[in-house]
Amino acid sequence: MPTATVTAFVFPGQGSQYAGMGFDLYNDFPSAREVFEKADAALKFPLSQLCFEGPEEELKQTINVQPAILTTSIACLSAAQEVCGDSLPSPAFVAGHSLGEYAALVAAKTMNLTDAVQLVRERGRLMQQASKQQQGGMLAIIGLDKSAVEEVCLQSDCEISNINSPGQIVISGSVNVLPLAGKLAKAKGPCRVIPLKVGGAFHSRLMKPIADEFRQIILNLPLHPPVIPLVANVSARPASNITAIQEELCGQLCHCVQWQSCVEYMTNNAVSFFYEIGPGRVLSSLIKHTIPNAQCVNISNTDDIRQLAKMSASR
Repeated sequence: MPTATVTAFVFPGQGSQYAGMGFDLYNDFPSAREVFEKADAALKFPLSQLCFEGPEEELKQTINVQPAILTTSIACLSAAQEVCGDSLPSPAFVAGHSLGEYAALVAAKTMNLTDAVQLVRERGRLMQQASKQQQGGMLAIIGLDKSAVEEVCLQSDCEISNINSPGQIVISGSVNVLPLAGKLAKAKGPCRVIPLKVGGAFHSRLMKPIADEFRQIILNLPLHPPVIPLVANVSARPASNITAIQEELCGQLCHCVQWQSCVEYMTNNAVSFFYEIGPGRVLSSLIKHTIPNAQCVNISNTDDIRQLAKMSASR
């Protein structure tokens, strides 16, 4: 990889979790162990044990999975920094998919780990609360363009909640209308309709009942200007000051995640190399579908970090 390569750090969101994530990092890298211990202390319960052992049903609950993925993502970053030191490239941008935006803000030093873990735990609690008030879900529609999905939403009372890559769009809606949306999508042409394993209709108007309470939490949170530009989910442009970040975090709750546009913005600004930092490999796949010649490296476990160390040493 040439020294002049422009890089970005990207962080995954909800749905990337699995029981066992981070366990090898905890055992192999003191910096990762410290991250998990800080998260446990901040939340006053053994989040690390839930990450390492599950059970899956408890881990995937919105209130638990959000701090779990954030903590594992920062443990991955800390381990990579421990092993690679100055040879780990400084990113031109950071970004995160939905929940991943909070890990990106920790990487950008806008908020510290303790505040971030407590914040996403509360975010998860509120989102779970909203989902109990009106049960909802999300469907990934693969193979239809945006205009076709917009027509499906108009006919079914759903909303586009994620534009992830060309041909992959996620919609949100109440459990009563999602089956109709799936049928309408299949009637539009060849496509796959995949129910997502999430606890509600995120990034939609079904989250509005918690928006005011969440805004007050964000406005009272100590934030710092990012040391690395954050490419924001809602605008797909850098949020470069505290006010912009506050508006992004509040707006993201009920508005569409423009992930495809975020990736395109970064590549249009010279990024060609993406580090996906955290559990799973979802974002690398989305990035490659959006920008086929983009290079992606995953940092999700000990083997990944050892490979990264070899790559960094050869630069």
